[in-house]
Amino acid sequence: MGCLSWETVLHKLLQDSQVLQEPGDRSHWCVVAYWEEKTRVGRLYSVQEPSLDIFYDLPQGNGFCLGQLNSDNKSQLVQKVRSKIGYGIQLTKEVDGVWVYNRSSYPIFIKSATLDNPDSRTLLVHKVFPGFSIKAFDYEKAYSLQRPNDHEFMQQPWTGFTVQISFVKGWGQCYTRQFISSCPCWLEVIFNNR
Repeated sequence: MGCLSWETVLHKLLQDSQVLQEPGDRSHWCVVAYWEEKTRVGRLYSVQEPSLDIFYDLPQGNGFCLGQLNSDNKSQLVQKVRSKIGYGIQLTKEVDGVWVYNRSSYPIFIKSATLDNPDSRTLLVHKVFPGFSIKAFDYEKAYSLQRPNDHEFMQQPWTGFTVQISFVKGWGQCYTRQFISSCPCWLEVIFNNR
């Protein structure tokens, strides 16, 4: 099987998330996918509530419990990082955008098109220390990044409406891991652009 582009993967993820929606349900504002290295673990988690806790083990809160997902990955590094997620993160949709609060005892790493200068050629990965938060996504800025009169923009997922979050391990030009798919435990958060 050949490599798929991120746009193809995101399109598939959004299609999967629509399957999880029941008729009459409130529309989701984002969908969360949990990955271990290059493998998605579990189903997509559709979010309707204004905030979501993502954590490793019960009873760390109500929300998306990563420890309850069946993972076939026996990598020692993946197991070690999973055990460090602890209280994890909280995603909160607020008036000015989406904030990520690091509730764990270890740093998290975030990449988002709305965190950087729109003229930048590459997006930076931002380190968020335990107990700190970051405005990881700005709807207004994301819409301004689209090309004018771009009908295709509204028909397909666009990487400007996604945020990638890695637990414990960073990636990018400042790290030995160049791609997030090399990180042991990470999230893809896809925001509804409609």
